[in-house]
Amino acid sequence: MLDHLAEGPASAPPLLLGPSLGTSYALWDAVAPELSTGHRVIRWDLPGHGGSAADLIGPGATVGDLAELVLALADSLGVERFAHAGVSLGGAVGLHLAVHHPERVSSLAVVCSSAHFNGAKPWEERAARVRAEGLARLADGAEARWFTPGFTVPRLVRDHRDADPGAYAACCDALAAFDLRDRLGDIAAPTLLIAGREDPATPAAHLREIADAVPGATLTEIPGASHLAPAERPEAVLTALRAHLDGDARRGMAVRREVLGDAHVDQAQARQSPFTARFQDFISRYAWGEIWTDETLSRRERSLVTLTALVAHGHYEELAMHVRAARRNGLTPDEIGAVLLQTAVYCGVPAANSAFATAQRVLAEEDGTPG
Repeated sequence: MLDHLAEGPASAPPLLLGPSLGTSYALWDAVAPELSTGHRVIRWDLPGHGGSAADLIGPGATVGDLAELVLALADSLGVERFAHAGVSLGGAVGLHLAVHHPERVSSLAVVCSSAHFNGAKPWEERAARVRAEGLARLADGAEARWFTPGFTVPRLVRDHRDADPGAYAACCDALAAFDLRDRLGDIAAPTLLIAGREDPATPAAHLREIADAVPGATLTEIPGASHLAPAERPEAVLTALRAHLDGDARRGMAVRREVLGDAHVDQAQARQSPFTARFQDFISRYAWGEIWTDETLSRRERSLVTLTALVAHGHYEELAMHVRAARRNGLTPDEIGAVLLQTAVYCGVPAANSAFATAQRVLAEEDGTPG
């Protein structure tokens, strides 16, 4: 099985991160911890790279073979459907998965990669050279291929030097045979392309080609980034990935409407100003897009918890809103009353008294319960 590093809550939406040829999952060191606050981030290593065994692939390997290893890793972790972001060869794996296993890929980000890698010959030649000479000479030129002048990440250069030559060459075989240009239109997953404007290996034109062919795809070009953009420009990559992955804001707005009702959300949106816009986005993205969508608790259970917390802190205006939400989430007036009675014991009688008054008013408005 591929070596991997899992970060973030096990109940959060899964996100798999793939590396480029010659690197390890350390490529994502400056990005993954931030993404793991809202995702179950699983970084994987190519065969013969980082901690992955070299004998997982051999001569004549294909990107499809690598994709099957990624699926096997996901299966072993109990991950059925996932978002995938990958750099270069890792991005090619993501494209293959989105084309050939669309039921597994919820969203796709392709970073400094391509639907083809300039034909077979350069990769066949590189594979032959590595099999004959090893990786030392090739690793000496890694900085020039990967980064803009003056920038480096010693850990990644060391990973390149330490990779298994046979597995590296097999990955070159996979790149030599890879060409998905005629299948890009089949990709249905929401797709983001990230290009480094200074990338000589997969120039921005390669990412534009994918963006033009994949329905609904978006493209972000990062100034000052070469081939390993997540290492060289992590903030820009993180911003782009969050905006893409955190369809959480869009998903959160949908859940917010389902729980609170269109009328309430429309009023909140109508009151939004430039001063409050970021806060409204925060609510939709985090509270509703990450917390309320977590299936660990049902919406009924979340309503029970929320009512109790609002009583404990005396937030009675919010309580009124969430009594309405609790009814929408399936709680009966008797169940709401039982929750408030429980708060009398643990939050105090005065707090429960105010809560009962608020809830009674709301229930009378919503259900015609006698006041």
